[in-house]
Amino acid sequence: MGNTIQQQLIHHTKQAVKELYGADLPDHQITIQETRKEFEGQLTIVVFPITRFSGKSPEATGNDIGTYLLKQLPQLTAFNTIKGFLNLSLSDAYWISLFTTAIMQEKFGLFPANGRKVMVEYSSPNTNKPLHLGHIRNNLLGYSVASILTAYGYDVIKANLVNDRGIHICKSMLAWQRWGNGETPETSGLKGDHLVGKYYVLFDKAYKQEIDELKAQGLTEEEAKKQAPIIREAQQMLQQWESGNESVIRLWKTMNGWVYAGFDQTYARLGVDFDRYYYESDTYLLGKDIISEGLEKGVFFRKEDNSVWIDLTEDGLDEKLVLRGDGTSVYITQDMGTAQLKYDDFGMDESIYVVGNEQDYHFKVLFLILKKLGKPWAKGLFHLSYGMVDLPSGKMKSREGTVVDADDLMDEMTATAKKRTEELGKTEGLPESEKAHLYDLIGMGALKYFLLKVEPKKRLLFDPNESIDFQGHTGPFIQYTHARIQSVLTKGDYTAQLAMVTPDTLSDSERDLIQLLSNYPATIAAAAKEFSPAQVANYGYEVAKQYNKFYHEETILKATDEIVRNFRLHLSAATARIIADAMRLLGIEVPDRM
Repeated sequence: MGNTIQQQLIHHTKQAVKELYGADLPDHQITIQETRKEFEGQLTIVVFPITRFSGKSPEATGNDIGTYLLKQLPQLTAFNTIKGFLNLSLSDAYWISLFTTAIMQEKFGLFPANGRKVMVEYSSPNTNKPLHLGHIRNNLLGYSVASILTAYGYDVIKANLVNDRGIHICKSMLAWQRWGNGETPETSGLKGDHLVGKYYVLFDKAYKQEIDELKAQGLTEEEAKKQAPIIREAQQMLQQWESGNESVIRLWKTMNGWVYAGFDQTYARLGVDFDRYYYESDTYLLGKDIISEGLEKGVFFRKEDNSVWIDLTEDGLDEKLVLRGDGTSVYITQDMGTAQLKYDDFGMDESIYVVGNEQDYHFKVLFLILKKLGKPWAKGLFHLSYGMVDLPSGKMKSREGTVVDADDLMDEMTATAKKRTEELGKTEGLPESEKAHLYDLIGMGALKYFLLKVEPKKRLLFDPNESIDFQGHTGPFIQYTHARIQSVLTKGDYTAQLAMVTPDTLSDSERDLIQLLSNYPATIAAAAKEFSPAQVANYGYEVAKQYNKFYHEETILKATDEIVRNFRLHLSAATARIIADAMRLLGIEVPDRM
């Protein structure tokens, strides 16, 4: 919506209250919203706050203000007051001018650089297993938030902190040493991350067996877990890794290399990328200096066993261990160090961590500690917490029987897209190579849209079948609408150079579509401020829906008046461009034919 009309309405409403009632109305008490569909008009002013100055009923107050505004603003053609809502009708000339001067511009929806830098950290995989469904939501959220912030004018750094060390990776290494017989991704035909994941599962199996054997000898579950020979061997391997044992480091590098090659394929298929990788193996010792600094400042305290703690009870939290008695770091030690390192590297104004909601407490503590340490950049830290993704039971089997593998899910999405598209006969006459690309586009569009249309905080149920519905609130419906518009433009021999002569009046569906398109910049701004791709996703759906209404209600190519025909082609082209751009911010491609 052109901000100018909003600003003018605020200015003149204040003037009206001053002149009519002799009072000063603060800006924040003026609420302007879109008029509800069942009422006449496009913009509505909420009158209730003004009644305390007028001393009149909401209806009488609305009529006073409406009469005043009608005289002041040539763009207004009529008003009506329903209860405490003053509904304003704007002239067709206003909407046509907004369309030609703003919406038609190539850069409409792009904000100028705002001079601020932000880091978005997402993915953060473990190197002992492939990516799963939860990682998909994480990657898509992080990538989309980064794209939206870029569109909003930020300088964005996309970062990935890889959890490449610790007991979990030693488990896979040990199992491969025992049972691998030198197997590699090349000899096995398995993606590297799947191969390493296979050995992690084998370790787990052997570990469970040893626990059961020890329990049968009379040990408790806890004792058995600690004393199982295989876990002791893995812990020994971790100590060797930390002390720089050459053969252990060599094996670690080899197996991690396999995993990274596998991850790269998954990332490429998901369409996500990173500007900077951080590795825990480089950062796990960071944070010790911060501990010394915190002890000096009296932020931390030492207990008799030499361990270091912080007392957060006054902040409604508890005491938190920040360094073990033997001098080894815990997760939060490392996270403090990594936060400092990231700031030293980039000096960003804000830093967003895209991490599941099971870590809510951890980040609350981390950010609070950094603030207490007096880090000026700590106020720019934000945890973008998101909910779990569930599947309808029995929909998909995974290799491990517990989590759904990302690669398997993407394969299934493409296969489902192929099946549904062929059933509808939408690809007849397309060459095979184009069909394969289209099925992948639709399958990935369905997956991404379904996961991003829900607010990040909410837990969601992902149903692969429901996500590929060409008529529903889905990615394929929006993709199909884009392809439909392209088909109209092709048949109409449309080019951007087509003469733009505007009609004198608009139909209701044209006016509604222009008003919706005009909201694109405000949608990006709101999505950027709230780190919410869902706002862009739902906006894209509304635009597709509104275009279909316009398409069914108006003739485009067969319009008898050439001015109307050309105007509707321009309106169609602008709609396609905004749909494509909104979907790009979600990492979704839109096809030209389908």
